[in-house]
Amino acid sequence: MVISDNPHRPSTLAERSVPLGLLFLRVSAAALLLQIHGLPKLLNWSTELQRIEDPFGLGPTLTLAMAVFAEVVCPLLLVFGVFARLACLPVLAVLGVALVVVHPEWTLEEAQFAWLLIVLYAGLAITGPGAWVIRMPARFAMRRIDRCLSSKHHLAP
Repeated sequence: MVISDNPHRPSTLAERSVPLGLLFLRVSAAALLLQIHGLPKLLNWSTELQRIEDPFGLGPTLTLAMAVFAEVVCPLLLVFGVFARLACLPVLAVLGVALVVVHPEWTLEEAQFAWLLIVLYAGLAITGPGAWVIRMPARFAMRRIDRCLSSKHHLAP
């Protein structure tokens, strides 16, 4: 794995500030969501099954699984910058459902943490992860795809 495939190495503080700022936003947003919502749901699964709201009638298990995906898996992807923009979308969906469907009575003051997370995740969905991400080198990925295709081709009669 490679940290970045950007051939231009930033040399000034101004050139480093944007990637550093985006890394800080990614890690901070992910840490907040993981610590406050994601890990408690994951670590207290059976308790959470009893108390989770099920606004769409999908059942508590599926609803909790989708919430854990959005609040644990997606923040981890965001930290590493892997599918970062895509990883923001389930988080934004869960936050939107919480604000509009589950807790429509919340005032702005009561919902300020949700709004803060929406601002962070929407901003990261717009900007992308920045230059400092973990990426699989393209030639390694292509080599694996070629290997898979050629092995299937040899097995065919």
